[in-house]
Amino acid sequence: MTSPLEIAANAVMAISIVLAGRNNIHSWWLGVVGCALFAALFYSVNLYADVALQIFFIVTCVIGWLQWLRGAAGAQLPITRAHLPTLGWMSAIGVAATAGYGLMLQAYTNAYAPFIDSAVLMFSIVAQLLLMGRRLESWPFWLLVNTVSVPLYASRGLVLTAVLYAGYWINALASWYFWRRQMQAQAA
Repeated sequence: MTSPLEIAANAVMAISIVLAGRNNIHSWWLGVVGCALFAALFYSVNLYADVALQIFFIVTCVIGWLQWLRGAAGAQLPITRAHLPTLGWMSAIGVAATAGYGLMLQAYTNAYAPFIDSAVLMFSIVAQLLLMGRRLESWPFWLLVNTVSVPLYASRGLVLTAVLYAGYWINALASWYFWRRQMQAQAA
């Protein structure tokens, strides 16, 4: 049965994520509220890496909000591309950190699916760092995270969350297209 906490967390985050895809600054403060709700929800179902991720998101939402407000020398922070070497080392660190954190959760906690949960954590961090810098490549990483998250959350009985993450997958695809169009318009 879907809890009021799961409903509230998903409602707030759905708005936040759609606004992020539309390049809207209000995404950030809504993200702080939604992440706090999700931290409590994930703790209740032993997804500890996801709890850590929500705490990370709260901090980065505040930082992202400030970065988007300040922009680039007073102007709006433009959408840009990340460099291939940067994406390579971020991905490599994500894989290594997934293995390390997964091993730690497996050894010291009663975490459910510690490696899958850790992959969601680590690649969400990569995606969030790219999003904070308004990098176009944040959206393929969100596609990866959402692809892994849907079956993970469904397996814990978080059906509403799994359904909304499937919706976030569609939003990430649409946002990738929207941001690419905005980036091309900026360049013109």
